[in-house]
Amino acid sequence: MPSSLAAPVHSELIIKKSRFIGCVEACADRATAQARVQALREQHVNAVHVCWALLAGGQSAAVDDGEPSGTAGRPMLEVLRHQDLEGVLATVVRYWGGSKLGAGGLVRAYTDAVAQALLKAEKVPLVRLAPLRCTLPYALEGLLRREIELAQAQLIEVQHGAQVEFQLALPEPAAAGFVARLNEMCQGRLGWLRPVGD
Repeated sequence: MPSSLAAPVHSELIIKKSRFIGCVEACADRATAQARVQALREQHVNAVHVCWALLAGGQSAAVDDGEPSGTAGRPMLEVLRHQDLEGVLATVVRYWGGSKLGAGGLVRAYTDAVAQALLKAEKVPLVRLAPLRCTLPYALEGLLRREIELAQAQLIEVQHGAQVEFQLALPEPAAAGFVARLNEMCQGRLGWLRPVGD
C-alpha cells in the first residue's frame, strides 16, 4: 500500500565542498510543488540549483534545474518510487563547491540527499477515498446522516430537491460494505448515482 509522509524531513550532504540540502514532504499536486520550489529559490538565493521530483499520480515530475539531463530529478523520482510513496515532493538545493562531480557523482549526490531524508521520515499509509453519491426520500435523511457518522465518512455536500442528494467519501476498503448495509436498511428506496467527475 502506498504511503505519504507525516511531516517534512531534511538532510544535508557536503561532497567536494558542494552543499546538498534535501527535503522530502507530502505534496498533492504539481502547482503546490512549484510553489514550494519557488519558495526555496527565494530562501536560497545563492544556490546554483533547486532540483525536484514529485510523485503524485498523473502530476508526477522530475526537474534537473540546469544540472546535466537525467542527473538530478529522475534519480530523485526513482528513490521515491522504490519507497512506494505517493503524494510526495523531494527537493534538493545545491550550493556550488568549486569542483565538478561528473554525471555519476551528481546522480549519487542527489539520490543520497533524498534517501538520507527518507531514512528519518515517518511514513503514513495513504488511504484512498471512494466517492459516493445517492438520492433518498426526506424520511431517510436522518438515518443516512447517522450511518455516515458511524462510518466516519466525509460528508461533502447535501442538496434538497424532490429528494435529498448526498455526496460523500469514505475509505475504499469500507465502501462496498457501507453501500450494502444502506441498501438493506433503506429497502430499495435509496438510489446510487455516478460520483461527480466520473
